[in-house]
Amino acid sequence: MATTTLIDRPATIAPEPGPGPLRRVVAAGLTAGLLGALLLTLVVLAGAGEHAITGSALLAFGFGWALLAVLSIRRTRAPQRWALVPAVLMAGTGAWLLTSAPGDGVLSAAGWVWPPAVLALAAWMGVRARQVRPGRWLLYPVVAVLAAAAVGGGYATVTAPDNPMPGVSYDVGGHRLHLNCTGSGGPTVVLENGLGETSPLWSRITATVGRDTRVCAYDRAGQGWSGDAPQPQDGAQIAADLHTLLARAHEPGPYVLVGHSTGGVYALAYAARYPAEVAGMVLLDSAGPNQFTALPDYPRQYAAMRRLTALAPSLARLGVTRLLPASASSGLPAREAAQVRDFATSPRGLRNIRDELSVYPVVFVQAGALTGLAGRPLVVVTAAENQLGTAGWAAAQDRLAALSTISSHRLADTTHVGLLDDPRGAAASVRAITDVVRSVRTGTPLPAR
Repeated sequence: MATTTLIDRPATIAPEPGPGPLRRVVAAGLTAGLLGALLLTLVVLAGAGEHAITGSALLAFGFGWALLAVLSIRRTRAPQRWALVPAVLMAGTGAWLLTSAPGDGVLSAAGWVWPPAVLALAAWMGVRARQVRPGRWLLYPVVAVLAAAAVGGGYATVTAPDNPMPGVSYDVGGHRLHLNCTGSGGPTVVLENGLGETSPLWSRITATVGRDTRVCAYDRAGQGWSGDAPQPQDGAQIAADLHTLLARAHEPGPYVLVGHSTGGVYALAYAARYPAEVAGMVLLDSAGPNQFTALPDYPRQYAAMRRLTALAPSLARLGVTRLLPASASSGLPAREAAQVRDFATSPRGLRNIRDELSVYPVVFVQAGALTGLAGRPLVVVTAAENQLGTAGWAAAQDRLAALSTISSHRLADTTHVGLLDDPRGAAASVRAITDVVRSVRTGTPLPAR
């Protein structure tokens, strides 16, 4: 009887996925999220508001996690459906931010909610990532960054400084502005902050000038102790706000306007709108109406500032700016130095910088409407730092000095900010202010200094 020997033959089965496919899927998802966030925040929405920057970044990260989940389901035998959880949470939060456009108050209040929620999400994702083999070592750094963001955001919220307000706050129509005046006598000196600056930065100036005349430091909408305006304000709106503020505070004019940096541009816009209220002017290393054309490097610098400063408020929500070292060169008293730093590194302060930058092209045009000061005293003080290091700065400063037939152009051996916070630079600023005050009082020419 013949026997038949059966030989087992292996069935044709699709091979198990090797380590490459899943690792590539994880890398693709994470890379897509990161590149998408960079593209949206630095290119597509460059210079946009905080809600748009944070919202678009979260949408991109949500897309990246969704891509990881979908590709792992379709391309591998190790589906990572858990990745849909961070995808939905991030994309949903991003969509809410983009559609609702919450203000600083809502975002600050949310700082008590999202850090513990994100920390819990990071812990859960860390547990799930352990099961991703291979590819978990690509996920661990991302989970760690997410946890660090939660810790940083919680720290920034819990340790947010509460600086008591000096002076008085006045309603100027829909929002309130902070004004702090000291001294007595006339004419009253009104101080105009530069970009990202706040009223405590003038403490060295007010302490000395206030011995001789009335001097008022204030914060524009969105700065320091002032409230927020509904939208970014141009030079005409800021001038109208200041005009209303001084009237509500019963501070009589005409005034000696003092502007530092871009604060000088706002002073020029005020003088163009209310010429009868300006008795004299001091411009401290001031920007000018022709900034975009007079300084060859400025258009490129401005474009970079628009992109980078738009990211700053979102990073401040994560506590990143709180890690920056304090300026070793600041010569302000300790209390005022801390106040300046607290405002400058806060999400709200950084948001104000972004907002003001967004309307600079309009503000400079409005300042250019002032073609002259009609013989009123003007002192232009130029910092050696910009005189020597910024192309076109010297000629632009000369052009500002030519706005009045009674003018003095002086060079101070200090930095741009040193005109306010450095004892020697502040002394030069005080001399310029007191010289204009005395010229207004006596009708005499400015001293040559």
